[in-house]
Amino acid sequence: MRNQIKTVCLGMLAFVSLVLAPITLAQDGGIRRAPSGHPDLSGTYDVGTQTPMQRSTELGDRKILTNDEAAVIAARDLDRKTTRQQDSDPNRSAPPQGGDGSTGASGNVGGYNTFWIDNGTDAFQIDGQYRTSIIIDPPNGRMPPVTDEARAARRARFSAGEGAAPRREGGQNDGTAYWLNAGLDAPGPYDNMEDRSFAERCLLTFGSTSGPPMLPTLYNNYKRIVQSEDTVLIHIEMVHEARIIRMNAEHDPANIRKWLGDSIGWWEGDTLVVETINFTDMPAFSQGSRDMKVTERFRMESAEKLIYSFTVEDPTVWTAPFTGEYSWPRNNSKVFEYACHEANYALEGIMKGARLLEAEFRGEEPAGVPNPTR
Repeated sequence: MRNQIKTVCLGMLAFVSLVLAPITLAQDGGIRRAPSGHPDLSGTYDVGTQTPMQRSTELGDRKILTNDEAAVIAARDLDRKTTRQQDSDPNRSAPPQGGDGSTGASGNVGGYNTFWIDNGTDAFQIDGQYRTSIIIDPPNGRMPPVTDEARAARRARFSAGEGAAPRREGGQNDGTAYWLNAGLDAPGPYDNMEDRSFAERCLLTFGSTSGPPMLPTLYNNYKRIVQSEDTVLIHIEMVHEARIIRMNAEHDPANIRKWLGDSIGWWEGDTLVVETINFTDMPAFSQGSRDMKVTERFRMESAEKLIYSFTVEDPTVWTAPFTGEYSWPRNNSKVFEYACHEANYALEGIMKGARLLEAEFRGEEPAGVPNPTR
């Protein structure tokens, strides 16, 4: 009798397990799990989005876009890209001297055409709602004001101190060796390759794509997560960054500082929490400082979408912390090599171009400069 009862009980347990298994899978949304039971975040994500980091001021505290408003944003972007992809007139004249009037990193000589742009096709959604900005706190969706000390420091960086290379506010370049106004042998911002930015030298990612916080940008928006029980690696498509997150660990001593900071992680339920401190004086998120602390959270909204959120705290720069979040849709593509510094002709051209401008300013006849691309 005892064996019969045991057999019946085991049979009932097996039946209950078969019945509950699909229910559990349905409740979990098909989210893969690691042997530990935690969500398996491993995979590739395309984080490109039309949603801006900061909300337009005219939207005030509006956090949500209507479906119609989101559709308009997507349609305008598609129309703009379609227009820019039209073939150029093969008989067009050369651009005007000094550039074509465009702005941005191209230095007023024309930038990337649409072929290179991959910034998403629409605004992102969280819980089925389109967002007006990545930042959600402060409620106006914008970064808090900077401190008076930070404002003064930024102003000083754009001022030419004694013996320092002058810089133009906003990085403006008028096509002249303006720094020689202080003297024909005055130092300038293009005197040494090591004076140029980390991104320009292909040492560090552009636009805080590696962060933290990790943000979308104009192109190269893929991120690959490789997860194990004691380490999480996030491979960034832009440049060559690989963030290493040590799980359930202690931070390194404060004297060990890195561009991407020191990241440790732990699980809070089904959410991966990552805390990063110990940045250098020039972190990848260049608006912050060595005193910045970034807390990130990764959670799976569904099997095909990760929600990434972050809070930035740096009382030496901002008057209050700020928080943002956006979605990372899964993508079946791979992250390919980003050979930024392979034959980096641009950096060589910057140095040679500056020498030509200086020679022109001094009234000298510049020697011939070979074209490094030939």
